[in-house]
Amino acid sequence: MDIRTVPNPLVRVGGRWLHRVNQRHPWSHNDHFHGWILRRLPARRRRALDVGCGAGLLLSRLRGRFDEVLGVDADAAMAAVSAERFAGDPVVSVRHARFEDVDGTFDTITMIAVLHHMPLEAALRHASELLEPGGRLLVVGLARADSLTDFIWDIPSSLLNPLVGMLKHPQPVTEPVDDGGPAMPVRDAAETFAELARVVRRVLPGARIRRRLFFRYTLEWTRPV
Repeated sequence: MDIRTVPNPLVRVGGRWLHRVNQRHPWSHNDHFHGWILRRLPARRRRALDVGCGAGLLLSRLRGRFDEVLGVDADAAMAAVSAERFAGDPVVSVRHARFEDVDGTFDTITMIAVLHHMPLEAALRHASELLEPGGRLLVVGLARADSLTDFIWDIPSSLLNPLVGMLKHPQPVTEPVDDGGPAMPVRDAAETFAELARVVRRVLPGARIRRRLFFRYTLEWTRPV
């Protein structure tokens, strides 16, 4: 929900103010959840796969926790950024590839803001096939807001967003920052949280999927031994 489009004039004024504050104190909602992932890594840590690795920040945090780390990205420009970042690294490798073309086995598969770019059920089934017994799938994703419950979760996220931005990025940004890198591919989520949950529970029995603040959900599933 974008509260700047709500008809109520007071809500729209508040929405515009929040938007201005968020622009002056930007922060990454995706990077915010790296800690959640790192706290849930399985005991066996031989090979990890990060799907939609982007610029490689999560790869750098998985490095040192696994013997091998593979990052894949379907966007050629983003894969090139990560590949350059880890050029010559004996632990981390990066491929420009679609997730459905990845083979092998892994102890951990991570996905941050990428599952909604792929066919949901097929991607979940492929992840379950790639995981070793006892391996873990860790997803931070986006869902389409469609119900009253969805909107109730979005309201505190909208209100807390500028506060977190001020804490994480206290120095205001006065001009747009251009680091010269490629733009991150963006796509709106097609499935609602309820639709996601139904598919997840059918394909990955025992999975834990939870709504989170800041317009995200988390999914955790361990392949049975």
